[in-house]
Amino acid sequence: MARMGIAELVGSAQALSAAGQGALAAELYRDWAGQNPDDPLLHAVHFNRGVLLADAGDLAGAVEAFSAAIRRRPEFLPPYINLGAACEKLGAKAQAYGHWAHVSGSLAGVTSETVAYKATALKQMAQVLEGGRQLAAAEDALRQVAELTPWQRDVVQHWISLRQRQCQWPLLVPVAGHDRAALLRRIAPLSMACLADDPLMQLAVAVAHVREDVGTPEQFRVTADFAGRIGEVPGRRLRIGYLSSDLRDHAIGSLMAEMFGLHDRSAVEVFVYYCGIPQEDATKLRIRTSVEHWRDITALDDAAAEALMLGDGIDILVDVNGHTRSARTRLLARRPAPIIVNWLGYPGSMGSPYHHYIIADPHIIPEGSERFYSETVLRLPCYQPNDRRRPTAGAVPPRRADHGLPEDGTVFCSFNGTQKITPFVFARWMAILRDVPGSVLWLLKSCDEVEDRLRAHAASAGIAPERLVFAPIVAAHEHLARYALADLFLDTLPYGAHTTASDALWTGVPVLTVPGRGFAGRVCASLVHAAGLPDLVCASAEEYVARGIALGRDRAALAAHRDRLVAGRDTALLFDTPRLVRELETLFRRMWDDFAMGRLKQPDLTNLETYLELGAAMDHDAVETSFQPDYDARWQAARARRHAYAPLPADGRC
Repeated sequence: MARMGIAELVGSAQALSAAGQGALAAELYRDWAGQNPDDPLLHAVHFNRGVLLADAGDLAGAVEAFSAAIRRRPEFLPPYINLGAACEKLGAKAQAYGHWAHVSGSLAGVTSETVAYKATALKQMAQVLEGGRQLAAAEDALRQVAELTPWQRDVVQHWISLRQRQCQWPLLVPVAGHDRAALLRRIAPLSMACLADDPLMQLAVAVAHVREDVGTPEQFRVTADFAGRIGEVPGRRLRIGYLSSDLRDHAIGSLMAEMFGLHDRSAVEVFVYYCGIPQEDATKLRIRTSVEHWRDITALDDAAAEALMLGDGIDILVDVNGHTRSARTRLLARRPAPIIVNWLGYPGSMGSPYHHYIIADPHIIPEGSERFYSETVLRLPCYQPNDRRRPTAGAVPPRRADHGLPEDGTVFCSFNGTQKITPFVFARWMAILRDVPGSVLWLLKSCDEVEDRLRAHAASAGIAPERLVFAPIVAAHEHLARYALADLFLDTLPYGAHTTASDALWTGVPVLTVPGRGFAGRVCASLVHAAGLPDLVCASAEEYVARGIALGRDRAALAAHRDRLVAGRDTALLFDTPRLVRELETLFRRMWDDFAMGRLKQPDLTNLETYLELGAAMDHDAVETSFQPDYDARWQAARARRHAYAPLPADGRC
């Protein structure tokens, strides 16, 4: 071993790692280091060993190796970055932040290498700051990254998301030499859904995200590769796979907890492919014990996960993440099943060539709106499942005084994330408070700086800042119990209440909403209809304000709505989960018949790069698209202006 040169050592270790023997490669580095304690490149050997150990999940070993590299050569910066990552995964976030801050503060000379190190450290620091709810500091760290390095899509997406969560208005201010249009061309699909109710722009952004951020794998399947599957299904059950990182103590897990056990096991075989955090909780346990096959693919790479799904013979794979955190979209791009479905996790079109269907309902995607979706649209009576076993109240009824709420005043609430609050929505809320004396608006707590900002906006609108009350984050059962203190839930737009709305309706709190054009802005209206309160679905922003004021002044009317909700809970469509599962299975059979008969449609992604350019030139901060009567005319005018410079193919989208 002592006679092995460094080049031979690295080559041998790389060969072992490529053959799937990373543990042996790490041992090779360890043994070589022990026999060559004075080698000038020993720091690099320790660093390489740490990388292998971290990849294998041996975080304690990785910490030891990276620390050894630092002791050997303190000015060598890469192990600080990796050591920070290992510490973060071990829960030592303060230590992680310290290692990254050391890198950021150690770089005096400016070279391409040192700039890259600093940018990486700042990005990692931003993650820790965000997790600690230091949103402004996280935003500033990302701004520095943008100024240091060529513009990166993940940086702009994270930066915009942070500004949305802080209610920084206007949202799209120039940064690092990039104007609003440049930012919009790189915005993440979820942020676009929160920014503007423009379903054509949302589709164009989704397509760009798939093209630029997901990419095309070297190997993938086409429909013909699954032709042999057609003859199998008549003799067996349909194999349905659900892919999600959120089947746990999460909004999606809480919605789906009951439905898996209601599947007809004589007709379908249910698989879950879980790709989320490893921690156990009651919701995850409940789901895992209610399905026939639970596969944890979190630690598997895309090739291994694909092989598992192909081995299971999945016929229909339901993507319950979409464009959300921890999604495995690159895995889906390999097409591990003949049919891939977009449902529940992401409220909009995936804009991918491999998502064949999107499941909605007649309220969310009304007839005539299919052009905003690359997938084939199929509809349930109500698209959202619900868990009928979730609690309705705590053991001890909460009191308003314990939550800083007035005993006699009307309590409006909106427990959506702050990223869903726009200046237009906030102005409507202030108009309602202004005309309902003694009322308060109960919002979900974010962080002190966001609360201060919203209270300042309230003061500038003539509303006493203390009329905004912020509810701290608590356990799910406590959160559901405190809904009883609210009189009326006020929805947001363009991204409305989804799980939060069904929680409110389940606990008897009426919800006031006005639907928009896009998926995210129409879910709440669907839920309110399905709960039996169609009269609380408004036709305009003006009606939303007027109804909010009228109901806020008439708590007897609100009590009547509450009574209707409670009395109808056992019969309401919204909470008829057995019916939803039956209807869902009917859709699955229809999808399979389409595939078997050669009717499976290829998603239409025509001309959407052009529409992204056109949409990026529009000022979505200044105009509330939801209520523009000339929505199509706006896009047609943009097309006409573009046509003056270059031909724009007609595609029938507008």
